[in-house]
Amino acid sequence: MHHYKVIIFDWDGTVMDSVERIVSSMLSAAKDVALTVPTVDQIKQIIGLSIPEATKQLFPQSTPEQAEALRLSYKKHYVEIDKTPTPLFSHAEQLFTDLLAQGKYLAVATGKGRDGLERVFELSNTKHYFHTSRCAKECKSKPDPDMLNQILTELNIDASEAVMIGDTTHDMLMAKNANVDRIGVTFGVHDHQALSEYQPKAIVDSLLALSNLLVKS
Repeated sequence: MHHYKVIIFDWDGTVMDSVERIVSSMLSAAKDVALTVPTVDQIKQIIGLSIPEATKQLFPQSTPEQAEALRLSYKKHYVEIDKTPTPLFSHAEQLFTDLLAQGKYLAVATGKGRDGLERVFELSNTKHYFHTSRCAKECKSKPDPDMLNQILTELNIDASEAVMIGDTTHDMLMAKNANVDRIGVTFGVHDHQALSEYQPKAIVDSLLALSNLLVKS
């Protein structure tokens, strides 16, 4: 799998181990806004989607006012209140370094907002690894292919020369909709069986295993 010119990463659950903070922050926000509190599994299923799309799925009866209150409460919990650690997954920076050394373009396609992605870029000191990124509000939400199409257009890369790395079926379906190859990772939200339904080129259990596929020895 060394022919890809651009490797596009999802963020939460793929690069950063942030799933537990997302879940706990959404649980707290739902309580704050007095909406029916979803289950942990229900919240995990919307990770990767933009907040408006996630809200529609989790709280279909919510009013626009409740949706906005939920967004603000979730952001406050995630950024200021919740202290659940969100480290990078093991081997992430080495993988980025090795791919860049071999002349690859790196990109991020995430359901985070731009301010959220820039914040975690700064906290993890990782922005310099990536040539470009696309976030919620800048594109249509996953699984629409808009994020990937915009990245490919900006970098002047054909879909056949790109691969999407993600931990959710939203990532896999987005890539499939864009005619982009995909690799699933099992250490985030969705398991091997769920990811395999979207015909990924591979499914790996660690970023080290991903490195063994993408980096020339």
